[in-house]
Amino acid sequence: MSDLLRTTIAGSLPRPVWLAEPEALKGAWKLSGEALEDGKRQAATEWIAHQEEANIDILTDGEVFRTHFVHAFLEGIDGIDQDKKTLMGIRDNRYDLEVPTVTGPLSRPKSVHVDDFKFVRSLTDRTLKFTLPGPMTICDTIADAHYGSRPKMAMAFAELLNAEAKELEAAGADIIQFDEPAFNVFFDDVNEWGIDTLHRAIEGLTCTTAVHICYGYGIEENLKWKETLGDEWRQYEKIFPALNESKIDQISLECADSHVPHSVMGILKDKMVMVGAVAVTPDKVETPEEVAATIRSAIEYVDPERILPCTNCGMTPIPYDIALGKLHSLSAGAAIVRSTL
Repeated sequence: MSDLLRTTIAGSLPRPVWLAEPEALKGAWKLSGEALEDGKRQAATEWIAHQEEANIDILTDGEVFRTHFVHAFLEGIDGIDQDKKTLMGIRDNRYDLEVPTVTGPLSRPKSVHVDDFKFVRSLTDRTLKFTLPGPMTICDTIADAHYGSRPKMAMAFAELLNAEAKELEAAGADIIQFDEPAFNVFFDDVNEWGIDTLHRAIEGLTCTTAVHICYGYGIEENLKWKETLGDEWRQYEKIFPALNESKIDQISLECADSHVPHSVMGILKDKMVMVGAVAVTPDKVETPEEVAATIRSAIEYVDPERILPCTNCGMTPIPYDIALGKLHSLSAGAAIVRSTL
């Protein structure tokens, strides 16, 4: 494996059809009890093997132990009434959902994901990344009936995330990534307090840290929203200057099949840049040549030593075989460019 153009994925991968409802953001489990736990471990084992076979350099567990990238963490947190549902606008009212409600002080009685991570760590010697929801995105995914302030609640979650991240690092995580799609919506909040909560979440960590910022999963509500954004998506320009000054090591952005001007990457002069070189499309696998073209475009603005070819977003909602094909194209496309450098 080369240290140049090391490939990775944003986080999630499709759960097998025998394990959960396929092609759904929160597909219900099809198993229960010990069979479910065995099934999750089998799914993780298969995806680690698939990533290794595709020559992906930085692996994840595919988030196959979780039903949702935010709510799976929240289910392990006290102070949240999972049964008290509140109708809430998500991502600045892009769509409405009934969500659990914070009703008291937040606490984390024990680790949420560490046992699952230890199992995955035992499967591979390759660089392993673990993803957690970011504080701001959590606060845009759950209702508040206690703190009365998003910044206060986000900081409370950041403290719990920091405790979880430290245990994950101790268990062998090489990279801790925080997923913050809300950063692409609440620009003023990102600059006023969002990055501060990320800094609290990474406090004391010595492993590599990352933040994933996308335009959302490829679900209908997000696709419709993207249609309203015009010919050029310049949202990243509003947050990248502050992120470049932040303590986070790696920053991601969507590039493939999007209207993001690749020039915005030039703002991130001091960061490793996860370049989204495959899109979360359910019916199309990019060719290696298409992936290579995206990477070459990124090299116009970012030194190749700082580029990590990546997926645009998590791939939970797309077919298993499509996601697998995308992994192989991502790796092959990076290899094409690598051979010319």
